[in-house]
Amino acid sequence: MRKMARASTEEELARDVFTSLQAVSCPLVEDVKLQDPGSILQLLCAPSQHRSDILAWICCRVDPNFCSCITKATLRSRDQEVLWKEVALLGQELMLCRAADQDLLREGRASVHQQLHFLQQLLTLLPGSKRWSGARTDTEMLLHELCTSEHVSQLLTPALEPWPSHTRTLAAATRASCKASREEAADVSSLLQLSSSALEQLQSECDFLREDAGAGQAVFSPGLLQVAAGDLWQLMAAFSRVYEADLRAYCCRDAPSFSTDPDVFQRTLRLLETLVTELEVLKEVPEAFVSMNQEVRSLQTQRRYPSGGQKLTFLERLEELIRRVRGVSGLRHPR
Repeated sequence: MRKMARASTEEELARDVFTSLQAVSCPLVEDVKLQDPGSILQLLCAPSQHRSDILAWICCRVDPNFCSCITKATLRSRDQEVLWKEVALLGQELMLCRAADQDLLREGRASVHQQLHFLQQLLTLLPGSKRWSGARTDTEMLLHELCTSEHVSQLLTPALEPWPSHTRTLAAATRASCKASREEAADVSSLLQLSSSALEQLQSECDFLREDAGAGQAVFSPGLLQVAAGDLWQLMAAFSRVYEADLRAYCCRDAPSFSTDPDVFQRTLRLLETLVTELEVLKEVPEAFVSMNQEVRSLQTQRRYPSGGQKLTFLERLEELIRRVRGVSGLRHPR
């Protein structure tokens, strides 16, 4: 009974895989008219070149780069190890099998149920299959459900903060900068509004800027020209008197003479180069001071001087040498 039930399940699975191949318009099964489950099972699982072509076509539809790895010569040759290897690598990338599960792909090396299940999983990844469409519909429904106004507000302001502490700190800093930018934008907007109001008030006060200001007035008259010429003459006469009284003495002075000796410029250039050199030296002084400070600190803290099977710092080594010198001096000059 178990064997009969297993055979029935395998036949139903084979029919399902065959129907899926027809649904995705596989050219290798379009002209194949099979109704017997046993014949379908023989087509999909028995060793044949047709089975290898179907498997290669499915892999090429799942990953277009697969076609560049497998050539027609490889499919038609007797040695199809390259095909099994590439299909196993693709299955590992899709998390359907392992790279070493080539027995699942070789003809007759694995159980019928395992081979059909692998083909079924590959077909679910093809656009146009029923399960792929159903999964896409479910995904669209889920996104539509999540993007409603109520759920969006809950996602944007959750009751429990889902981010870790460092991410929350970064988000807070980003929000603070955004808030500062918004405040700055508000200040700029208010300033623009004040400027616009001031310009409008100024335009209202300047009648001559309006197009209809001189509609009812005379454009020009000889009397106005005579008055303007008289005013100009009076201004020029006043300037002439000021020039003769105060400015002529300054305007008649000779222009200052400049030395044409190039040594002045050469000395100036040398002084500037010396100044630049001194500035560069002064710039390196802080770096040298930091380096010297680090070296002195390392002498005080790092144990790099061996003594008696252990390493001592510079100060400890120096104190030890002082004690030794005092001991030797005491032996040579006893009190």
